[in-house]
Amino acid sequence: MEDLKRRLRDAAAAHAPDRDQMLERVRHGMSRTPGPDRRADRPLSWPRVTLATLASTAALVAGGYTIATTVHTNNPGRAAATAPAAPPPPSAPPRTQDGPLRSDGSVDPHLNAYWSQSNITLQAGAPLDALTLEVRIAQTGGVASTGAWRTLPEGDFTLTTIDEGGALIYRWTLKPGRTVPPGQHVFAVQYNHAPGSRAATGDAYAATATTTRGQQHIVTGTFRPAAGATG
Repeated sequence: MEDLKRRLRDAAAAHAPDRDQMLERVRHGMSRTPGPDRRADRPLSWPRVTLATLASTAALVAGGYTIATTVHTNNPGRAAATAPAAPPPPSAPPRTQDGPLRSDGSVDPHLNAYWSQSNITLQAGAPLDALTLEVRIAQTGGVASTGAWRTLPEGDFTLTTIDEGGALIYRWTLKPGRTVPPGQHVFAVQYNHAPGSRAATGDAYAATATTTRGQQHIVTGTFRPAAGATG
C-alpha cells in the first residue's frame, strides 16, 4: 500500500506543471496575439466612402438637373424642338419691290366668259442687262395659251410657253447683249379657259433682273382681280 502511494506521488510530481515553462509559454503566446483588430475600423470607413460618393453623385445629379432645367427654360429653341411642331406660317407676301425693280400684277378687265389676259407691269429704276420673267397660270379647266405680248421690242426676248398639266407657264428671257432701259414695261399673257368666271388665286409671277452694275433683284407677285370688267 505504501508502495502504491509512493508511486502515485512520483507520477503526480512528474506531471506537475513547470512554472517557468508555463510563464515562457504565456509570454510566447502574448507575443503572437494580434493587437486590436484593425478590421473593426473597416466597417466604419466603407460607409464613409460610400456616403461621400453618394453625396458627390447627388451633387452632380442635382447640378445636372439644374443645368438641364436652365437650358430647357432659357433656351426656347430647345424647348420648341421637343414640342409638337407648329403649323407652318402663311406664305410670305409677294415681294413687289427689290431695289430699283418694282412690279404689279392684275387681270385685265377686257375679258369674257371664255378668255382672259393677265398683265405684269415692271418698273425699272436702272438699266437691266439681264431679265427673266416667268408667269404661271393655274390650270382651272380648259386653260390654253392664245398668245403673249410685251411693250419692249419683241426681238429682245425669247419666249417659251410650256403646259405642265397643272399650270401654263410663260417665260420671257432677255437675249444676251440686249438691255432693258429704265421705265415702265408691260408683259401680258392671254389664254382661253372653261366657260364662266375664272378665279386667278392660283396664278403668280416672278422676275429676276440684273442691273448693268451687276446687282441682282427679284420681285414676285400674284394678280389682282379685274375691276370694271367688260365682255
